[in-house]
Amino acid sequence: MMCIILGTRPEIIKMSPVIRYCEKNSVKYFVIHTGQHYNYNMDKLFFDELKLPPPKYNLNIGSGLHGKQTGLMLEKIEKILILEKPDIVLVEGDTNTVLAGALTATKLYIKVGHIEAGLRSYSREMPEEINRVLTDHLSDFLFAPTEKSKSNALKEGISEDKIIVVGNTIVDAVNQNLELSIKKGLILEKLGLKKRGYFLVTAHRQENVDHKHKLKNIIRGLEVVYDKLRLPIIYPIHPRTKKMLNGFKIKRFKGLHLIEPVGFLEFLQLEANAKLVLTDSGGVQEECCVLRVPCVTLRENTERPETLEVGANMLVGTNSKEIAKGVEKMINSERNWENPFGDGKSAEKIIKFLINKNVL
Repeated sequence: MMCIILGTRPEIIKMSPVIRYCEKNSVKYFVIHTGQHYNYNMDKLFFDELKLPPPKYNLNIGSGLHGKQTGLMLEKIEKILILEKPDIVLVEGDTNTVLAGALTATKLYIKVGHIEAGLRSYSREMPEEINRVLTDHLSDFLFAPTEKSKSNALKEGISEDKIIVVGNTIVDAVNQNLELSIKKGLILEKLGLKKRGYFLVTAHRQENVDHKHKLKNIIRGLEVVYDKLRLPIIYPIHPRTKKMLNGFKIKRFKGLHLIEPVGFLEFLQLEANAKLVLTDSGGVQEECCVLRVPCVTLRENTERPETLEVGANMLVGTNSKEIAKGVEKMINSERNWENPFGDGKSAEKIIKFLINKNVL
């Protein structure tokens, strides 16, 4: 039996193809949801929207300091794993949930599979980087999305026998969930938007929004973009970011439309139909690449260098002039780059590999 541990919305999205494959092929599994982000009720909507069975366990950890959050997860996950005795624990990505799941399982001599292994930003200022490095070194199976991510793990002395290149489950998720989102109806009509007639923004990272000068520069950069191109800028804003924006007394401008966070299916529609996306999210960089929508990343580094190499993405940091320059450069990109993240069958490859290895 397999235990899937997740705790954030991006993890729900990227694990959704794995859960669907298990459901369809009668693979025994259960889900622990740590509740690392927001609250369970908001995440429950995500499971409902993506038509996924509810998790067997909800830990309701909530946000907090890294040490406290991770410690609570270790304690609660351990009790469940001792009770359930799974053959393997699957984790995805680079959050505190991922590290806590991998560490708990390893200490109980339960095998660990890390989906999206081998990603590196080479910036230890990002807590995610520490989580992903430690999880890779704890894992028995590293399901790397690309040859580059495999190479990163090899450079750190991880045995090649443990690393399997399977593509990224984000491709499976985008393909499967885009169909669901089309059936749900268009958010564009609700917001009065035209296809490729707006910019989409997501900026939520602590290193960006918790610093007044960085957040102010991002908003100023967006204003310069609006002044030049006169397209509405849609920003589904995280409650915490909104709080910082108000606390820092950063002025909005006419073309900036702050909206409440939207569900994944609606967000997918906004992404797919945008003229260009500006983001500091790793997952959004991947989604834009898969959807062939130009992306400008509001960071100095990325653990998704493949998106840069194929011409789908550009790093600009948080300098307002660089943001405007990046948008000008990327806005007329030929949307014909090759998707570097696989064929959309990553979930199937992961589960079949584990079955062939007699883990499941």
